[in-house]
Amino acid sequence: MARILIIEDDEEVRDLLDSLLTREGHEVATAANGKQGVTAFMAQPFDLVITDIIMPEKDGIEAIMDLRRGRPHLKLIAISGGGRAEPENYLHSAQLLGANRTLRKPFSNEAIVAAVQELLRG
Repeated sequence: MARILIIEDDEEVRDLLDSLLTREGHEVATAANGKQGVTAFMAQPFDLVITDIIMPEKDGIEAIMDLRRGRPHLKLIAISGGGRAEPENYLHSAQLLGANRTLRKPFSNEAIVAAVQELLRG
């Protein structure tokens, strides 16, 4: 299947996505923030990246911009539960900067699996 990188600072969400996508047959790697995620991606590219938006060290918006510079056709899913603003504001910005899909937390397992499958099918 595909190689997927999950960039998420919430360990529970990160572990859930890792487990879910591994069960779907994907090879999954994880990073706890945008800085680690971009470093991991540059070391070994992935087919798809799922990134949270609000994170320490480097947020998801910055990570998306960095990843897009290196691979403009990379498939990206942005996820957010919000922060000081509504999640839609962050997700809209992520979409403008190159996220192919956005999902508001909490999302269902089915929603994330469907988004992954759709993007990987092209």
